[in-house]
Amino acid sequence: MDCSDNAIVLTNRHREVVYVNKGFTRLFGFTMEQACGRYLSTMLPGPHTQQDLPEAIRYGLRVHGHYHGDALIYSRDGQPRWVSMVVNVADEASGGPGGSITVLTDITLTKMHEVLQKRVLESMVSETTLPELMSQVCKEVESIAPEVTASILAVDPSGKIRPLAAPGLPPYICAALDGLAIGPNAGSCGTAAYWGKPVVTTDIATDPRWDDYRDLFAPTGLRACWSSPIRDHQGLVIGTFAFYFKEPREPNALHKSLVQVCLHLCAVAIERDAARQRIHQLAFFDVLTGLPNRAMFRSNAERSLAQMEREHQTGALLFVDLNRFKQVNDTQGHAAGDALLRTVAQRLSDCVRAQDGIGRLSGDEFVLLLSHCTTEQAVQTAQRALSAIAQPVEIQGQINLPSASVGIAIYPEDGSDIDTLLRHADQAMYQAKGDQQHSLQLFSVEMNRRTQERAAMERALRHALEQRQLTLHYQPQLTAAPRLALHGVEALARWHHADWGAVPPAQFIPLAEETGLIHPLTQWLVDESCTQLKAWRAQGLAVPHVALNLSGRSFQQKGFAQGVSNLLQLHGLTPRDVLLEITESVVMDGSPVTQDNIETLRQQGFQLSLDDFGTGYSSLSYLHRLPIAELKLDRSFVQDLETSDTARALTISVLSIAKSLNMTVVAEGVETPQQCQWLKDHGCEVMQGYLLGRPMAADMLKGWLPGGTSNPSCCA
Repeated sequence: MDCSDNAIVLTNRHREVVYVNKGFTRLFGFTMEQACGRYLSTMLPGPHTQQDLPEAIRYGLRVHGHYHGDALIYSRDGQPRWVSMVVNVADEASGGPGGSITVLTDITLTKMHEVLQKRVLESMVSETTLPELMSQVCKEVESIAPEVTASILAVDPSGKIRPLAAPGLPPYICAALDGLAIGPNAGSCGTAAYWGKPVVTTDIATDPRWDDYRDLFAPTGLRACWSSPIRDHQGLVIGTFAFYFKEPREPNALHKSLVQVCLHLCAVAIERDAARQRIHQLAFFDVLTGLPNRAMFRSNAERSLAQMEREHQTGALLFVDLNRFKQVNDTQGHAAGDALLRTVAQRLSDCVRAQDGIGRLSGDEFVLLLSHCTTEQAVQTAQRALSAIAQPVEIQGQINLPSASVGIAIYPEDGSDIDTLLRHADQAMYQAKGDQQHSLQLFSVEMNRRTQERAAMERALRHALEQRQLTLHYQPQLTAAPRLALHGVEALARWHHADWGAVPPAQFIPLAEETGLIHPLTQWLVDESCTQLKAWRAQGLAVPHVALNLSGRSFQQKGFAQGVSNLLQLHGLTPRDVLLEITESVVMDGSPVTQDNIETLRQQGFQLSLDDFGTGYSSLSYLHRLPIAELKLDRSFVQDLETSDTARALTISVLSIAKSLNMTVVAEGVETPQQCQWLKDHGCEVMQGYLLGRPMAADMLKGWLPGGTSNPSCCA
C-alpha cells in the first residue's frame, strides 16, 4: 500500500484512523503518528467542503456497504484538494480493522481543468469580458495554491504588454506595465514573451532582468516570479501567465501542473476575445480606413443627438465627398485610390474633437457629426477639413492634389433625426459639387424642393425607358455644294410626359448621366435609330447615315463599343451606317476602359464625329490618332459669324484644319441666310440648323429629302 500513489486510510469500528500509507502523507501532510487515533471527518474538511459529506459516507456504508464520490478536502497546511473518494466497509469478520478502507485519488488538476473550462464556456455564452474571466482564473489558482499571486498579461501585435488580470497585485503595477515593450530584460513576463519560453526568477533582488522593475514591485514584498508564455494555435506568443512568491524559491510540481492546465484555457480565451473583437471590427468599422462604418456611425449619432436634445444644444452634420476620385482609381489603380482614402480619413479625423463623430459611409463619402456646434463653427470646421484634404499627397511617386465638396445640415433646424440630417447634408453636398465657385454648401428648404423634383423626374424617366415612351426626332444635315443634298440625319431623343408635357433634353439627359440611366437610354437610342434607318431604306428613302450623340459616361462602361457593334449586326447594318458623335472630353479621357472602347470602335470600322469642336481643351494630336471623320463646328461660333471677327477667324481656322486632314465640317445652329451663305462661301461642306430643317418625326423626313416640296433653298 505504501507503493501506491493513492492515499489509503483504514479506520476501526469507532471510525478512528488506525493506518495511513505514505501516499496519504505525501498528499495531505499527515504522518502515521499524526493521523492515528483521529477522525477523518475532523482532519480533512475545510471551508468549502460539502457539509453533509460525513453523513453521506455513513449512509452509503450502512445501506450499500460502500461510497463513491468526488469531494473537496484540505491538506494539513490548508491547501484544497479535489479527490475521488472510494470507501468500503472492512469489518472484523472479514479480516478488516472493523471500520472502513478509504482510497483517495487526487483529481485536483482534472477538476480544476473542468472548473476553468466551464468558466470559459460560460463566459462565451454570458459575454463575460476577458479581464473578468482571467481574474476568475487567477483567483481559482490562488485558492488552490495560496502561496501564489497570479497574473495574466496579453501581448499585442506590436509587442506591447497589456495587463488582463492580477487581482492579488496593486492596481498601480498594472497601470505601470500597460504599454511597455517586451524584451530580453523586461522582468520575467516581458522576457518570457520576448524569448517565447518560461523564465524563472528565484530572487527578484538579484536578477538583472528585473533592474528596471525592482523598485516598482518592492512595496509588494514579492521576492520571486515564474512566468510562462501563452501561445495561440499558430504558436505565436499572445500573453504570459505568471506566479509570484513572497520568498525566494522555484515553482514546485503543483505549480507546474497548475500552469500547464491554465495555459491552454488562457490561450483559448484570449484568441476567442481577439476573434470577437475582429468580428466587431468587421461589422462596425471600415476595414480600409478604420473609421466607423455606416452602422456604427448611425448608432453613435443617435446617442449624440439624444444627448443634444436633452441638453437643448445644436449640432451639425457634414457630408464630405471627394472630387474626381474615380479618376485616381482609373489612372493610378485601386491601390492608389485606397491610399488616398486612408490619407483623407486621417486628415478628417484630425479635424474633429473628441466628442464629435466621424464615419465612412461608402466609396469616397465621409460624414462628420459635430456636437454642441453652431452654424458658424460648422462652416469653420468644414473649411478646415477642405484645407486639410487639399494638401498634396504623394502616392506611388505621383503628387495628387485632392479636393472635396461638403454639404452641411444643422441640428435641429434642418432635421431632428439622423436620416433627415444625412439626406439634407447629402443634398447640400451635391449642390456644392455642382457649383464651381463653392466647395461647401449649407442646406436650404429650396434645395430640398429641387431635390424632390429631381427624384420625381428620375423615377418618371426610369418608367419611360422601361415602357419605351421616349421618341426620336431627326434633324437633317445638308451638303451646301454643289447643290443641297442630304448628308445624314442626327437622332435626337424627345420625352413627352403626361403631366409635365415636353421635357427638354437639357434636363433629362444630364439626369440620366448622373443616375446611371444613360446606359439603357443609349442602348435604346442605338436600337431605335437602327430600326428606323432600316425602315427608311425599305421604303426607298436614301438616308446615308444616322448620327448618334453619345454620352461620355457610356465610354466608361466596359464592353460598350462591342455592344453598339452587336446591335448594328442584329439589324443587318454596318459601322458606316452610323456616325458616332463624341465630345472632346471623351477623347481626352485617359482611363483604360474609355481608351479600350475607342480602340474597339476604330478596329471595327466606325467613324467618329467630334462634337462641339473648339469649345473644349482641344488637342490636335487626337485628330490624326483617332478615327475622326467629321468635326462639328459649335453653334456658338455660327451665331457670332455676322458680328464677331474672332468667330469668323476661328471658323476659318477650323475649316482649314479639317480640309488639311481630309475631314468634313458640319456647322451646327445655322439659323439665318447670311450665316448659311458665309459658311458656303468659305467652304463649309455640311450645315445643320433651324434654317435648313428642324428636328422632325421619322415620317416627316420624306418632304425634306432632295426634290421634296419643303426642301429649303435659301442658300442654294
